[in-house]
Amino acid sequence: MNENLFASFIAPTILGLPAAVLIILFPPLLIPTSKYLINNRLITTQQWLIKLTSKQMMTMHNTKGRTWSLMLVSLIIFIATTNLLGLLPHSFTPTTQLSMNLAMAIPLWAGAVIVGFRSKIKNALAHFLPQGTPTPLIPMLVIIETISLLIQPMALAVRLTANITAGHLLMHLIGSATLAMSTINLPSTLIIFTILILLTILEITVALIQAYVFTLLVSLYLHDNT
Repeated sequence: MNENLFASFIAPTILGLPAAVLIILFPPLLIPTSKYLINNRLITTQQWLIKLTSKQMMTMHNTKGRTWSLMLVSLIIFIATTNLLGLLPHSFTPTTQLSMNLAMAIPLWAGAVIVGFRSKIKNALAHFLPQGTPTPLIPMLVIIETISLLIQPMALAVRLTANITAGHLLMHLIGSATLAMSTINLPSTLIIFTILILLTILEITVALIQAYVFTLLVSLYLHDNT
Protein backbone atom coordinates (compact mmCIF):
# COMPACT_ATOMS: atom_id res chain seq x y z
CA MET A 1 0.00 0.00 0.00
CA ASN A 2 3.00 2.30 0.36
CA GLU A 3 3.90 1.94 -3.30
CA ASN A 4 4.01 5.16 -5.25
CA LEU A 5 0.79 5.51 -7.24
CA PHE A 6 2.69 6.80 -10.27
CA ALA A 7 5.54 4.29 -10.13
CA SER A 8 4.12 2.30 -13.06
CA PHE A 9 4.36 5.38 -15.28
CA ILE A 10 8.09 5.87 -14.77
CA ALA A 11 10.08 4.84 -17.84
CA PRO A 12 11.98 1.63 -16.99
CA THR A 13 15.74 1.26 -17.29
CA ILE A 14 18.08 -1.69 -17.79
CA LEU A 15 21.57 -1.22 -16.30
CA GLY A 16 20.93 2.50 -16.20
CA LEU A 17 19.92 2.64 -19.87
CA PRO A 18 16.35 3.51 -20.93
CA ALA A 19 14.38 0.45 -21.98
CA ALA A 20 11.50 2.38 -23.55
CA VAL A 21 12.90 1.85 -27.06
CA LEU A 22 12.93 -1.93 -26.63
CA ILE A 23 9.39 -1.84 -25.25
CA ILE A 24 8.20 0.23 -28.21
CA LEU A 25 9.80 -2.22 -30.66
CA PHE A 26 8.30 -5.27 -28.92
CA PRO A 27 4.58 -5.08 -30.02
CA PRO A 28 5.29 -5.55 -33.75
CA LEU A 29 6.93 -8.88 -32.93
CA LEU A 30 3.58 -10.16 -31.65
CA ILE A 31 1.82 -9.68 -35.00
CA PRO A 32 1.74 -13.14 -36.62
CA THR A 33 2.76 -13.57 -40.24
CA SER A 34 2.31 -16.49 -42.58
CA LYS A 35 4.72 -17.96 -45.13
CA TYR A 36 2.21 -20.44 -46.48
CA LEU A 37 -0.31 -20.17 -49.30
CA ILE A 38 -3.23 -21.12 -47.04
CA ASN A 39 -3.48 -19.10 -43.82
CA ASN A 40 -4.63 -20.42 -40.48
CA ARG A 41 -7.63 -19.00 -38.61
CA LEU A 42 -5.59 -16.48 -36.63
CA ILE A 43 -3.97 -14.98 -39.73
CA THR A 44 -7.31 -14.97 -41.57
CA THR A 45 -9.04 -13.18 -38.69
CA GLN A 46 -6.20 -10.70 -38.45
CA GLN A 47 -6.34 -9.90 -42.18
CA TRP A 48 -10.12 -9.55 -42.03
CA LEU A 49 -9.90 -7.04 -39.17
CA ILE A 50 -7.20 -5.06 -40.97
CA LYS A 51 -9.23 -4.93 -44.18
CA LEU A 52 -12.38 -3.93 -42.27
CA THR A 53 -10.58 -1.15 -40.40
CA SER A 54 -8.73 0.19 -43.42
CA LYS A 55 -11.91 0.12 -45.53
CA GLN A 56 -13.82 2.07 -42.90
CA MET A 57 -11.10 4.73 -42.58
CA MET A 58 -10.21 5.01 -46.26
CA THR A 59 -13.72 5.16 -47.74
CA MET A 60 -13.93 8.95 -47.43
CA HIS A 61 -10.49 9.57 -48.95
CA ASN A 62 -9.54 10.29 -52.52
CA THR A 63 -6.67 8.61 -54.35
CA LYS A 64 -4.01 10.80 -52.74
CA GLY A 65 -5.39 10.22 -49.25
CA ARG A 66 -5.46 6.45 -49.73
CA THR A 67 -1.69 6.43 -50.13
CA TRP A 68 -1.60 6.85 -46.34
CA SER A 69 -3.53 3.62 -45.75
CA LEU A 70 -0.49 1.52 -44.83
CA MET A 71 0.73 4.14 -42.35
CA LEU A 72 -2.67 4.52 -40.70
CA VAL A 73 -3.23 0.77 -40.40
CA SER A 74 0.25 0.35 -38.91
CA LEU A 75 -0.50 3.18 -36.49
CA ILE A 76 -3.74 1.70 -35.17
CA ILE A 77 -2.15 -1.75 -34.78
CA PHE A 78 0.83 -0.30 -32.92
CA ILE A 79 -1.26 1.79 -30.51
CA ALA A 80 -3.75 -1.03 -29.89
CA THR A 81 -1.09 -3.64 -29.12
CA THR A 82 0.86 -1.19 -26.94
CA ASN A 83 -2.25 -0.30 -24.94
CA LEU A 84 -3.22 -3.95 -24.47
CA LEU A 85 0.27 -5.00 -23.38
CA GLY A 86 0.22 -2.17 -20.84
CA LEU A 87 -2.69 -3.86 -19.06
CA LEU A 88 -0.48 -6.79 -18.07
CA PRO A 89 0.80 -6.73 -14.47
CA HIS A 90 4.19 -5.05 -13.87
CA SER A 91 4.30 -3.76 -17.44
CA PHE A 92 5.04 -0.32 -18.84
CA THR A 93 2.68 1.46 -21.24
CA PRO A 94 4.51 3.87 -23.58
CA THR A 95 1.22 5.55 -24.53
CA THR A 96 0.94 6.96 -20.99
CA GLN A 97 3.89 9.21 -21.83
CA LEU A 98 2.84 12.53 -23.33
CA SER A 99 6.22 12.88 -25.04
CA MET A 100 5.74 9.68 -27.03
CA ASN A 101 2.19 10.55 -28.03
CA LEU A 102 3.35 13.98 -29.18
CA ALA A 103 6.11 12.26 -31.16
CA MET A 104 3.39 10.33 -33.01
CA ALA A 105 0.85 13.14 -33.32
CA ILE A 106 3.03 16.07 -34.45
CA PRO A 107 4.66 14.43 -37.53
CA LEU A 108 1.36 12.94 -38.74
CA TRP A 109 -0.50 16.23 -38.24
CA ALA A 110 2.30 18.21 -39.86
CA GLY A 111 2.39 15.82 -42.81
CA ALA A 112 -1.36 16.19 -43.36
CA VAL A 113 -1.16 20.00 -43.15
CA ILE A 114 1.81 20.15 -45.53
CA VAL A 115 -0.06 17.94 -48.02
CA GLY A 116 -2.99 20.37 -47.80
CA PHE A 117 -0.85 23.44 -48.44
CA ARG A 118 0.90 21.75 -51.35
CA SER A 119 -2.17 20.34 -53.11
CA LYS A 120 -5.02 22.71 -52.15
CA ILE A 121 -3.49 25.91 -50.83
CA LYS A 122 -6.63 28.00 -51.47
CA ASN A 123 -8.86 25.60 -49.55
CA ALA A 124 -6.26 25.32 -46.79
CA LEU A 125 -6.11 29.09 -46.37
CA ALA A 126 -9.91 29.33 -46.58
CA HIS A 127 -10.17 27.40 -43.30
CA PHE A 128 -8.64 30.38 -41.50
CA LEU A 129 -11.46 32.72 -42.58
CA PRO A 130 -15.04 31.43 -42.91
CA GLN A 131 -17.09 32.90 -45.73
CA GLY A 132 -19.24 35.91 -44.85
CA THR A 133 -17.17 36.95 -41.83
CA PRO A 134 -17.69 40.63 -40.87
CA THR A 135 -14.62 42.74 -41.57
CA PRO A 136 -13.97 43.81 -37.92
CA LEU A 137 -13.87 40.15 -36.84
CA ILE A 138 -11.39 39.01 -39.50
CA PRO A 139 -8.16 39.45 -37.42
CA MET A 140 -9.68 37.75 -34.38
CA LEU A 141 -11.04 34.80 -36.38
CA VAL A 142 -7.73 34.29 -38.17
CA ILE A 143 -5.96 34.13 -34.80
CA ILE A 144 -8.58 31.74 -33.36
CA GLU A 145 -8.46 29.43 -36.38
CA THR A 146 -4.64 29.42 -36.33
CA ILE A 147 -4.61 28.47 -32.65
CA SER A 148 -7.22 25.75 -33.24
CA LEU A 149 -5.06 24.34 -36.04
CA LEU A 150 -1.87 24.37 -33.99
CA ILE A 151 -3.56 22.77 -30.99
CA GLN A 152 -4.75 19.71 -32.91
CA PRO A 153 -1.64 17.54 -32.30
CA MET A 154 -1.64 18.50 -28.62
CA ALA A 155 -5.30 17.48 -28.35
CA LEU A 156 -4.52 14.14 -30.00
CA ALA A 157 -1.67 13.39 -27.62
CA VAL A 158 -3.40 14.62 -24.45
CA ARG A 159 -6.58 12.66 -25.21
CA LEU A 160 -4.69 9.38 -25.59
CA THR A 161 -2.44 10.02 -22.58
CA ALA A 162 -5.28 11.06 -20.27
CA ASN A 163 -7.58 8.14 -21.11
CA ILE A 164 -4.91 5.46 -20.77
CA THR A 165 -3.40 7.00 -17.60
CA ALA A 166 -6.80 7.43 -15.91
CA GLY A 167 -7.70 3.81 -16.53
CA HIS A 168 -4.40 2.54 -15.15
CA LEU A 169 -4.72 4.68 -12.02
CA LEU A 170 -8.27 3.50 -11.40
CA MET A 171 -7.27 -0.15 -11.78
CA HIS A 172 -4.34 0.40 -9.43
CA LEU A 173 -6.55 2.00 -6.78
CA ILE A 174 -9.26 -0.66 -6.96
CA GLY A 175 -6.65 -3.44 -6.97
CA SER A 176 -5.03 -1.97 -3.86
CA ALA A 177 -8.44 -1.68 -2.19
CA THR A 178 -9.18 -5.34 -3.01
CA LEU A 179 -5.90 -6.43 -1.46
CA ALA A 180 -6.48 -4.33 1.65
CA MET A 181 -10.07 -5.55 2.15
CA SER A 182 -9.12 -9.21 1.75
CA THR A 183 -8.01 -9.40 5.39
CA ILE A 184 -10.92 -7.35 6.74
CA ASN A 185 -14.20 -8.26 5.06
CA LEU A 186 -14.55 -11.11 2.58
CA PRO A 187 -17.98 -10.15 1.10
CA SER A 188 -16.74 -6.61 0.43
CA THR A 189 -13.61 -8.05 -1.14
CA LEU A 190 -15.67 -10.14 -3.56
CA ILE A 191 -17.72 -7.11 -4.55
CA ILE A 192 -14.63 -4.96 -5.15
CA PHE A 193 -12.94 -7.81 -7.03
CA THR A 194 -16.00 -8.10 -9.29
CA ILE A 195 -15.78 -4.36 -9.96
CA LEU A 196 -12.08 -4.82 -10.78
CA ILE A 197 -12.86 -7.54 -13.33
CA LEU A 198 -15.53 -5.37 -14.97
CA LEU A 199 -13.14 -2.42 -15.01
CA THR A 200 -10.47 -4.58 -16.66
CA ILE A 201 -12.90 -5.53 -19.42
CA LEU A 202 -13.76 -1.85 -19.80
CA GLU A 203 -10.07 -0.91 -20.03
CA ILE A 204 -9.50 -3.50 -22.76
CA THR A 205 -12.32 -1.85 -24.70
CA VAL A 206 -10.93 1.62 -24.01
CA ALA A 207 -7.47 0.54 -25.18
CA LEU A 208 -8.88 -0.51 -28.55
CA ILE A 209 -11.23 2.47 -28.85
CA GLN A 210 -8.48 5.00 -28.11
CA ALA A 211 -6.26 3.46 -30.78
CA TYR A 212 -9.13 3.75 -33.25
CA VAL A 213 -10.01 7.33 -32.21
CA PHE A 214 -6.39 8.50 -32.50
CA THR A 215 -6.03 7.01 -35.98
CA LEU A 216 -9.47 8.18 -37.09
CA LEU A 217 -8.72 11.78 -36.11
CA VAL A 218 -5.45 11.67 -38.03
CA SER A 219 -7.42 10.30 -40.97
CA LEU A 220 -9.93 13.18 -40.67
CA TYR A 221 -7.12 15.73 -40.61
CA LEU A 222 -5.76 14.12 -43.75
CA HIS A 223 -9.18 14.16 -45.39
CA ASP A 224 -9.52 17.89 -44.72
CA ASN A 225 -6.22 18.52 -46.50
CA THR A 226 -6.52 16.23 -49.56
